[in-house]
Amino acid sequence: MCGRLNVIDDPLCGWVRDQLGISFHTVTNCDLRPTQMVSTIGMTSNGLYQIDCSWGIKPEWSKQLLINAKAETVREKKTFASAFKHHRVLVPCSGWYEWHQEEGHKQKYAFGLPSGEPVLMAGILFPSERGQQLVTLTTAPTEQAAQYHSRMPLLVSPNDVDFWFNFAPEALDPLLHAPELNLQIDAV
Repeated sequence: MCGRLNVIDDPLCGWVRDQLGISFHTVTNCDLRPTQMVSTIGMTSNGLYQIDCSWGIKPEWSKQLLINAKAETVREKKTFASAFKHHRVLVPCSGWYEWHQEEGHKQKYAFGLPSGEPVLMAGILFPSERGQQLVTLTTAPTEQAAQYHSRMPLLVSPNDVDFWFNFAPEALDPLLHAPELNLQIDAV
C-alpha cells in the first residue's frame, strides 16, 4: 500500500520550481522507505514552502508504524482528522512501488507517469518533539492500478494545489479519489 517512493532529484526539483514556483531541494533516493526523511510541500499565509519530515507515525495505541491513511475516512478518524484539517502537505516524487503476488513470489512494480513527469502525493503532517512526521493518503485504485494493488496513493494535480491547501476539509471530496490517468507500470 504505497510503502516505497522513488525520488529522483533531477528533474523533480526543477519540475516543482516550474509548476509551483518555489525553490525545492531533495536528494535522489530510488527506494525511499518509511522512517526515512521525505521532502514535502506545505502552505502558510506566506505561500508554499518545503518541509522535510520523517515518514510514519507511531501513536501510543498502535503496535506498528502508520505510514498511510485512507482518504475516504481521513476526516472522521480521530488519529488523522486534526492533521487533515490543519497540516495537509504534498509529496513530490518520481513515482512509487507496489508488490504483487505472482506464481509463488512477490514481484515489485514501479508506478509513475508515462511522460516521466513527477507526481504530487497527498499527505498530512504530525508535529512532534522529534520533528515533523508524515502520513501519506491512499485511495481506491484506478482500474489500471487495481490489477496490482487494492489501494494507490492519492495524487493531486498541479492544477488543484491551491484547492488542496486553501479549502476546508469538507470541500475536498472531489480530490479524494484517484484521477483517471494513464500510468506507466514496470516490473523491477
